[in-house]
Amino acid sequence: MITISVWILAFKMSFVEQLDTLNEKMVDFTVSKVAVRDGRFDKEAYSTLACRFNKDFESDTIRPLTVLLQCNGLLTKRIREELKNGEEYWALERRLCGASEQDEISIEDALRAIQLKSFDYRVLNLLLYQLQGEEVNDLHMEFLTISEFLVEVSDDLFDYEVSLQAKSFENIISASRFPVLNMWFFVQEDVLENNFNILRMFVRIYGASVAPTMLAKSIAEAEEKYEKLSKALDPKLYASYQKRCEEATREGGKISGYSLGSWTIPPLIVDEELYRSSMQDSS
Repeated sequence: MITISVWILAFKMSFVEQLDTLNEKMVDFTVSKVAVRDGRFDKEAYSTLACRFNKDFESDTIRPLTVLLQCNGLLTKRIREELKNGEEYWALERRLCGASEQDEISIEDALRAIQLKSFDYRVLNLLLYQLQGEEVNDLHMEFLTISEFLVEVSDDLFDYEVSLQAKSFENIISASRFPVLNMWFFVQEDVLENNFNILRMFVRIYGASVAPTMLAKSIAEAEEKYEKLSKALDPKLYASYQKRCEEATREGGKISGYSLGSWTIPPLIVDEELYRSSMQDSS
């Protein structure tokens, strides 16, 4: 039973990760390869390809995973809902990151996307409850949901862009003879790769002068809720959770981030196309 459980969890994690990567690559492909024709945004070509891809994603993309879970008696209503949340997140990511400069995007969609982004962790937690034969603890799930939101925001700030120092460090590491180092110090560049990033969305919606303030407001509201829920947890459980968060932050190679200090807003990029061009030219 343990072997089967581990296999199911591994399949779930890898399957969702592959779909997530495919979704990001599709956004990048439509924007960088199709959306420009004769120096102008080709909205018709983009719309055709995007609609075709959306149709493919709407044809029960997660069916292999749901069938596996159902055959093993693990597919609950709550897990099915979270998987649907994942499909909604991918659709939002495609719409938000595929929008041209002339298209309007809403703060409601941006916040909905960041809240849904950790759906895979919630599915994992719900599966663990099922595999252990335990009832879902709603307080734990609510606390983890707000914690995941803060972690996602922290990750987005860290992954927003690559500073010159980090870029130089990455170049040094990439020349290393040790593949483990190459993987460990991989640097994400959400602006360069046109990935969903909450800071990108806030800059797009509010402008560079207002975006940091509005994002700080959202963070403060989430932290207030986090503190309230943390006080309702068993003290020993919460202490263990905090310790693991700190360990995970260090293991991830970050020197700052949520649970280990203050929030830092990176330098904002107003003209993303110019930034991408300059980064590509420099490389």
